[in-house]
Amino acid sequence: MSLETYLVNPGGFDGPVLVTGAGGCIGAWVLALLERAGVPVIAFDLNDDKRRPKLLMADDKVDALPWETGDIADSERVMAVVRDHDVRAIIHLAALQVPFCKADPINGAKVNVVGSVNIFEAARAQNLKRVAFASSIAAHSFFPDQPWLPTLYGAYKYCDEMIAKVYCQDWNVPSVGIRPGVVYGIGRDQGMTSKTTMAILAAAAGKPYAIPFSGAVSGLHAGEVASAFIKAVSVDRDEAVMFDHNGVPCTVKDWVDIIKEISPAAAISIEGDPLPFPAELSDEPIRAYLGDFGHLSLREGIQSTFDTFQTMLRNDVISADALR
Repeated sequence: MSLETYLVNPGGFDGPVLVTGAGGCIGAWVLALLERAGVPVIAFDLNDDKRRPKLLMADDKVDALPWETGDIADSERVMAVVRDHDVRAIIHLAALQVPFCKADPINGAKVNVVGSVNIFEAARAQNLKRVAFASSIAAHSFFPDQPWLPTLYGAYKYCDEMIAKVYCQDWNVPSVGIRPGVVYGIGRDQGMTSKTTMAILAAAAGKPYAIPFSGAVSGLHAGEVASAFIKAVSVDRDEAVMFDHNGVPCTVKDWVDIIKEISPAAAISIEGDPLPFPAELSDEPIRAYLGDFGHLSLREGIQSTFDTFQTMLRNDVISADALR
């Protein structure tokens, strides 16, 4: 499952790490990597749905984790969790993605903007110097002279980046923001860019599947971006910085070609227009800043995901009914 590719040094941590959005794909990988390294971790999510973490960890290990439920937009609840668990670092991943923000803009703003303010307020109150948060490549649409499609999700994420700068400027709350590209891997089953992962699942299940977009994409393994977030909070910081994390620049055709090399009988096709997001951003700045946090080539990542899906299907851990 590639966990061994992303090694975490437990000596870099002096107490519990709070992971918001712990039940999501990246959150599940963060939990798995921290637990494997023996780093104390506190999970926080809207509910206690542990399906994705249990794809990466034994059920008993997931159930043993402190798991706090609550609304990230609830200021008092967030503050209490950080204070009561004596949290020493925060990896803030809780968010609503593109279609959910469009369907309910007010709730999208509460989760994606107010929720982030709550995290920075809690970090300020506890004098934390280890905060990492997820922005998105969707924020690029709001940079000058960019051709990418503006979305409410991207607007909220861009707002979060500005909030982070002000919290560092006004209250000395440092942070590392990361804009992940198209994330794939075990647990990636939600959102408009999850379809490349669904294609791997379809091939593993011997089912036909059409990826509903074409053109250039990035391929960022979920374990790699999880490892980057962990590395970001492994030392005290003194500034607010922002990085793209693209993964491997490729095309949807490259993706399908690799799947068909792995499984020649795979019936994977491509439909639709290119995604309206950048796909060839440089990872050199984030790697220069954080140092080594592991990497898989696209071929290695797809192969690992395919093999794991096959094992899970065989053992009835997942079902091809998840395809959509």
